[in-house]
Amino acid sequence: MAVVLIRACILYIIITFSLRLMGKRQLGELQPSELVVTILISNIAAIPVEDSSVPMIMGIVPILTLVCLDVIVSQIMLKSTKFRKLMIGSPRVIISEGNIIQKEMRRLRYTIDDLTEAMREQQIFDITQVHYAIVETNGKVHFLLKKDFQPAGKQDVGAGGTTDDPPAVVIRDGIEDREQLKNLGLGHGWLTQQLREHDAAVGDVFLMTADKNGCTTIIKRQEGM
Repeated sequence: MAVVLIRACILYIIITFSLRLMGKRQLGELQPSELVVTILISNIAAIPVEDSSVPMIMGIVPILTLVCLDVIVSQIMLKSTKFRKLMIGSPRVIISEGNIIQKEMRRLRYTIDDLTEAMREQQIFDITQVHYAIVETNGKVHFLLKKDFQPAGKQDVGAGGTTDDPPAVVIRDGIEDREQLKNLGLGHGWLTQQLREHDAAVGDVFLMTADKNGCTTIIKRQEGM
């Protein structure tokens, strides 16, 4: 009994340390690769605790190997947009300007029941109130209500009843997202002109967002980054 207790304590410390290395995320915010590592760690840790004949090293080595692999993959995803999209995908818009994009829902294998359940979780019960919805890479859905149904603030008193889609990221960490430009109805020529006006190249930009009206926000890379 004492051996099992000691083993459990050792593995608890190792797993806690390992998850700290993987970063701070709630369970519902884990990306697919992180969820796989978490499940594998829990299964591997259970073996030496349940079976005292299994050496502790048989549990510790695989756990640390998985954590190191996850850290390496995370670093590669940080540097490579293509690899990041391959591993975790990209956010997908399923409602735009109040219209459900059925093709995108089929691609995600996302049903109407899934959509209405996600709405209810955010206290939305009428689909006609939704102006925009996006499915994040971790499966969460975020909604933007039409102007008439948004909570009123001081700046909204006397405001009209129209709503625009929120801005999309068109450059992230020095890499142009042509798919987002296409979705916004903006081209490479427009992007080049905007960057010229800000005296910047694509590689100089850490983050650039734009909306369908062509309004932009540009944050340049800090020196040394």
